[in-house]
Amino acid sequence: MCGIFGCVLRNEMAGPIIRSALERLEYRGYDSIGQATLSSGKIFVKKDKGKISEVQKTLNFDEMLGKLGLGHTRWATHGMPSKENAHPHLDCDGNIAVVHNGIIENFMELRKNLEPKHKFRSRTDSEVISHLIEDYMEEGENLEEATRLTAKRIKGSFAVAAISNQEHDKLVCIKKESPLIVGVGEEGVYCSSDMSALLPLTKNALIMEDGELGVLKIDEIKFIKIKNGESVKKEITKIEWTLSDAMKGGYPHFTIKEINEQPTSIRNTLRISPIYHELIASKLCDSERIFLIACGTSYHACIAGSYLFSKISKIDSRPVIASEFKDQYSEILNSKTAIIALSQSGETADTIEALKTVREKKASILSITNVMGSSITRFSDIYIGQNSGPEIGVAATKSFTSQLAILTKLALTMATKRNSMDEENRREIDRGLKTLPSYIEKVIERVDDKVKSIAKKYVDSESFSFLGRGINSATALEGRLKLLELTYTPSLAYPAGEVKHGFIATVESNRPAIFIAPRDDNHNKIINNIMELKSRGAKIISLIEKDDKKIIEMSDDYIEMPQMHALLTPLTYIVPLQLFAYYMAVEKDLDPDKPRHLAKSVTVE
Repeated sequence: MCGIFGCVLRNEMAGPIIRSALERLEYRGYDSIGQATLSSGKIFVKKDKGKISEVQKTLNFDEMLGKLGLGHTRWATHGMPSKENAHPHLDCDGNIAVVHNGIIENFMELRKNLEPKHKFRSRTDSEVISHLIEDYMEEGENLEEATRLTAKRIKGSFAVAAISNQEHDKLVCIKKESPLIVGVGEEGVYCSSDMSALLPLTKNALIMEDGELGVLKIDEIKFIKIKNGESVKKEITKIEWTLSDAMKGGYPHFTIKEINEQPTSIRNTLRISPIYHELIASKLCDSERIFLIACGTSYHACIAGSYLFSKISKIDSRPVIASEFKDQYSEILNSKTAIIALSQSGETADTIEALKTVREKKASILSITNVMGSSITRFSDIYIGQNSGPEIGVAATKSFTSQLAILTKLALTMATKRNSMDEENRREIDRGLKTLPSYIEKVIERVDDKVKSIAKKYVDSESFSFLGRGINSATALEGRLKLLELTYTPSLAYPAGEVKHGFIATVESNRPAIFIAPRDDNHNKIINNIMELKSRGAKIISLIEKDDKKIIEMSDDYIEMPQMHALLTPLTYIVPLQLFAYYMAVEKDLDPDKPRHLAKSVTVE
């Protein structure tokens, strides 16, 4: 997720103040950096790809004079990391500069309309904003009104800050579904993606809400509604956090912050232009053989994805652990083979090694990753950015749900092309996918305390078992992985239908068994599995659909989940398991952000 910062100052120190603020936003993750300042009636811009320290050595942001300025750290979503794609973005003549955090859903349509008249310098969605503001200002509007009218035309999520050399005393900012905070200090007023950038400058904040526009001047700040220009009054909020607290959004750890970010990350994932899904779906439909390859959490998304492709698209695909792929399948690859590679970092060594084999065999390489410009994107014929923003916690959480949301969307796109599912059922899944972010918000709100109490109850257990059926076999595997990563507790994960084949011999009195048990086609079968373990003394913890009285009666503890289409349940049922692993780690006094012996990106085989 990008970081933005803007300032209106009493002095001419915009350059170093912006650079320092961007350094405090580094934790958000980024691939490029840029600053714009307004001085002597002219906008000056410096930007490039790379880390702040590297770019600072060559460009020296601190020498940029001005009382007014913007800064940006970019996490690429549209367009590869490059100097041209870095923010700030200018209008045609360099009179307007903008920075943007979010995703513009309709940027392709807007750009097509703007291109006959405007000169575009980047491949980003964000640049349309500067040219839209330019058009409105050429029609006679001031920066405030031009930005408000622009906000009404763009669809998606955005936090935007804009300056113009025609109005040298103000900065205008707008917000919808991306964070934006205004700070009020003695030496200036500021806007920022989060509080961490503001803390050394001020502890007085004004919190912007969705659909609002702010006009920042050195001695005057006003807010209006984008929809109708109606005035909005705000009260100062005192920031009590430390810098570390602010970076974590007030949460005690990045892991729990990222679990709570999943509604936002999935919204951003679902805003990916349909053209990318269409391109990949067409390639998959034309292929004779499909493999989904990945490691760890991403591999579990592949397992669930293969169920989706089979059930929704009626197309055969095989999930394969990347480290095993070359030895097992290299001899049967050809130009009619399609590979979908999943990797949060885009740098997973085993996955890259597998793709080298694929490329030699002329097979198609399609990928889903969170880092544009990573090695895997460069290997790929087509790729989709999962747009979930950086994950600081080592144990992947929002990556799993974002990747699975993309695979679900791909399955639905293929179903349309292949006419493989009745329209009513396809639309039901599509509607469920669109409402998924709000469902996950409700899940987190409703189950957090319950999960915390269950973690306290079972914190001293020596081992756990995770069991699910069908697509939720993948949920069981991922739930077990989170517990292993965060608490180091020995655990098993099994398809529940396999309990009689060895697993049942491990069942002992009072040993916890966690069942993922939505009310789906496997409901009666998993009830039988619960009874088998219950009769042997296991402690039953169940994730169930609300008011599932049959399983409630057999459970020692249970967590009720909202009703939804069975094929979407892994996306919600994994959330309590993520929370469970997190709270177990906290109870054991372990650091959930930095599990022992683990690295965020496994870049060696």
